[in-house]
Amino acid sequence: MAERLLVVAPSWVGDAILSEPLLALLREPFGDPNIDVLAPPWCGPVYARMRGVARVIDNPLPHGALDLRRRRAVAAELRKAGYQRALVLPNSWKSALIPWLAGIPHRTGYRGEFRYGLLNDVRKLDVRAMPRLVDRFAALAGNRGVQVPTPPAPVLVPDVTNRTAAVEALRLRTTAPVAVLCPGAEYGPAKRWPAEHFAALATRLLADGFQVWIVGSPNDKDAAAGLLRHLGTIADERRVRDLTGRTDLGTAIDLLSLARVVVSNDSGLMHAAAAVGAPLVALFGSSSPIYTPPLAASARIARIDIKCSPCFKRECPLGHLRCLQDLAPAAVYDLARTAAAESAAAP
Repeated sequence: MAERLLVVAPSWVGDAILSEPLLALLREPFGDPNIDVLAPPWCGPVYARMRGVARVIDNPLPHGALDLRRRRAVAAELRKAGYQRALVLPNSWKSALIPWLAGIPHRTGYRGEFRYGLLNDVRKLDVRAMPRLVDRFAALAGNRGVQVPTPPAPVLVPDVTNRTAAVEALRLRTTAPVAVLCPGAEYGPAKRWPAEHFAALATRLLADGFQVWIVGSPNDKDAAAGLLRHLGTIADERRVRDLTGRTDLGTAIDLLSLARVVVSNDSGLMHAAAAVGAPLVALFGSSSPIYTPPLAASARIARIDIKCSPCFKRECPLGHLRCLQDLAPAAVYDLARTAAAESAAAP
C-alpha cells in the first residue's frame, strides 16, 4: 500500500506547475491517488489538474503571516489523515510549521530559515548541480544523497467539460486558429514585454488569419488595456477578445489548451501553456530561462543577450528595460509563426 503523502505547495503559480514532476515521481501509478496538497487558494486550480492528487487543501494563511492559532487548527485537521511523509517545497520556516504541528513523522525539505527540528530530513541544495527549480523539487522524491534522474516535463490535464462551458459562456469562436497573448506578469514590470510590442505582434497575427485572445488575471487588466490601445480600431470584438479578469485560473488553463500558439511573459500562464502542450513563445527579460524555463518540446525562448540580464528585479534598476524593449516584435513573430505551423502540421 502506498504511503500517504502531504506536499506543502509553493506560493507562485509557476512554481506550483514546476512541482508536478515531483508528484509524478511520488504518485501511486496503479492504485488510488495517494498525495494531498496543502496549497494557497490561488494555486488550487493548478493542483486540481494534476494526476495523482487525491485532495487539494486550502492553506488559509496569507503569505508571510505567522498566525500560530490558525496554523494549529490546520495541523489538527491534517493530523487526522495519518500522513507518513510531508514534503515542504517553500524554504521558509513558517511553511514547515504545519507538518511539524501535525506530527507527520517524516518531514523533507531543503535547508532554509532555521528549520532544524521542524524538518527531520533536511537536504542541502547544490545550486550548481541543480540550477533549475524543477530539478530541485524533483530531487526531494528520492532519499538523501541519491541522484534523481532528469524529471519529466510538467503535465496539466485540462478540464474539458469546464473548457466547453467557458467557450459557450464567453461566446468564443474556435473555427479560426487562436493565438493567445499573455501580457501580464504578477512579479513586476521588469517581466512584461511592452504593450506596443504585443500590439505589433497581434497585428501581424491578425493579418495571418488568427483570432487573438488576451488572457490573464484581474491584475493584468492594465497590461491588456495598453495592448488594446496600441491596436486601435483593428481590435474589433470578433477577432480580438480581452479575457483578462473574466476567467478563473483553472478556466484560463483549460482555454490555453485550445491555442494554436501562445506568446507569454515569464509567468504562471507561461508554464501552464507549456504544461497543457500548447505551442509557446516564452518572453524573458529580467528573469532567466536557465532557472525556470518552460519545459515542453513545443516551447521556444525569446530573449536578447545583454550584460545586465538577468537581474531578477521587479523593476528595471537602470530605468531602460532594454532586455525587453530591444526584443523586437518581428523576431517574436517569426518564432510564433514557426511554432503555429509545426502545431498545425502535427498529426
